[in-house]
Formats: sequence, C-alpha cells, structure tokens
Amino acid sequence: MASMAYNERHLPGAGRRHNGQARLGRSVDQVMTRLFDICASSALLLFLAPLMIVVAALIVITNPGPIIFGHKRLGRDGRSFHCLKFRSMVTDSQERLANLLASDPEARREWERDHKLKNDPRITPIGAFLRKSSLDELPQLFNVLRGDMSLVGPRPIVMDEVRRYGRYFSHYTQVRPGITGLWQVSGRNNTTYRRRVAMDVAYSRSQSLPLNIKILLMTVPSVLLAKGSY
Repeated sequence: MASMAYNERHLPGAGRRHNGQARLGRSVDQVMTRLFDICASSALLLFLAPLMIVVAALIVITNPGPIIFGHKRLGRDGRSFHCLKFRSMVTDSQERLANLLASDPEARREWERDHKLKNDPRITPIGAFLRKSSLDELPQLFNVLRGDMSLVGPRPIVMDEVRRYGRYFSHYTQVRPGITGLWQVSGRNNTTYRRRVAMDVAYSRSQSLPLNIKILLMTVPSVLLAKGSY
C-alpha cells in the first residue's frame, strides 16, 4: 500500500494534481467562510439593533458629536478601508494625542511600542465602558457585510504598523482582517506585538471555517472576562 501511494505521487502531473486539489479545497473553504460571514453578520445586526441604538444614544448624550468613527486600515491584498467603530474618544482626539506625545516621553515610548495607550486621556467615560466590553466594535458587522472584513481574522492595522510585520506582512494581506481572531482570544493587549504577528501568521497559514467557528466560540468568554481589553 505504501509503495502504491509512493508511485501515485510520482506519476507525471501528480504534484500538479495534488496542488490543484489543495487550491480547490481552499477556494471552496473561502466561499463557505464568506457565506457564513454574510449570514451570521446579518443575523447579529438584526438581533443587536436595539442595543446598538441605546449605545448610539448614550454617545450623543454624554459627548455630543459623531456616533460612528471610521479609521483608515489595511485589509486583504493591502487595500485600505474605513474600519467602523462606535466613537469612544473626544472629538479633538488627534490634537490631544499630538500634544500628549510631544509633552510626555513615557507615553510616546508606549505609543511607539504598542500603538496604544493604557491610560488614554482621549477616551470618554462611556467610551471606556464600550472598549472594555468590546461594544465599540459592533459597527464592524457592516464592514463584514461589505467584504472589508471577516468575523474572524487578524486585527486590522494602520500603515504605521506594517513595519512591525516585516517580511511577514504578506501573510497578513492574504486574509481579511477580523472582528475577532487568535490575538483577541489569547490575551489581546496583554501579549507582545511580536506574539501578535506570530498568531496572525499562524492563522493565515491554517485558516478554515471550522477554525473560525472555534475562535468565535472562544471569543464569548474572552469578551465576558474582558481579557486584555482597554
């Protein structure tokens, strides 16, 4: 039996046939994943609509201004898109960030290391709750419907973060970024950026619908426990 398998692998065109089967299997899985994304995100939007209306009202009442914030991120094949979130910051956040980084060397080092601030003065009180509970990311369900994102994948990054991926950036661009993913269910901000890149590469290499469903199920306790979220 082993020799028969060996001989079959060494028949002319056998390698191409196996590669073709692998590509076909991956294409089918991508189609199934996309269909799952569309159906699941549509159902979630209908189910969560009342909650999203309440969140929108709280944002307007506590800090008047835009309800939704769209930040430019990089997606599949390196294409840029506007990643949607409920606004969790003051309306002049960019100016406040610039002033903070110019006056606080420690905050500047933290920003350069993580592209985040643990004690971010730009975040509103309701925004802190939205981030802790991950409710600020609910508008990204519209990104999933539009095809910018998937329910599961690497977190969408900004142009300044590309250098952090180095030669592994191509792995990031092979899949759609996700609302949740390996990084989100593995401690989020409690992990190093280097480990985050490693998890994105691992996901890109082994992406499948069953893996996505497993990560989605793992997301529920991660959100409830607010692991590494700020």
